[in-house]
Amino acid sequence: DGPCRRVARPGAAGPAFTALGLALPCWTLLGMLDRAIDLTIAHVSLRKQFGQTLSSFQGVQFQLTDAEVERGGVDMLAKYTLWSMTTSDGDTAINDALALRLAALEAAEVVFRVCHQLHGAVGFCDETTLSWLSRYSQPLRRLPFGLSQTRDILTTRLGRRGLTGLFS
Repeated sequence: DGPCRRVARPGAAGPAFTALGLALPCWTLLGMLDRAIDLTIAHVSLRKQFGQTLSSFQGVQFQLTDAEVERGGVDMLAKYTLWSMTTSDGDTAINDALALRLAALEAAEVVFRVCHQLHGAVGFCDETTLSWLSRYSQPLRRLPFGLSQTRDILTTRLGRRGLTGLFS
């Protein structure tokens, strides 16, 4: 009831600003995911093992593909959410922004896990940009609420009717 009510409440700023407040940090997180993948591609392209670059191994390519699919999904959903905020009512815009937040949080878990794993131990050293990105993504991933609470709020708001979408 508490967080759901806060998100649903048409406060002083209105639902459009609530949706924007939920969506904009997702764009920042998306930029961090972009950078993390770029850093990881550069790392596995330079690092050699058994006489070959890490990027030549099929397992590494699969992991990077998984991370890119997650990142790409958030990218498309973020664009849709901005469009939705300009064309739909405030309630639908908030639902779309919550769905974007949920997707961004889930993607961040996958992307940072893959990137840290492919960097190895150096990915956790403060001397690397990846470590800084991962650390500075934490407030975006936890505030105003984390993954479980975002999922709960969205589920409570939607009930059984689901998201509106393009082809409803």
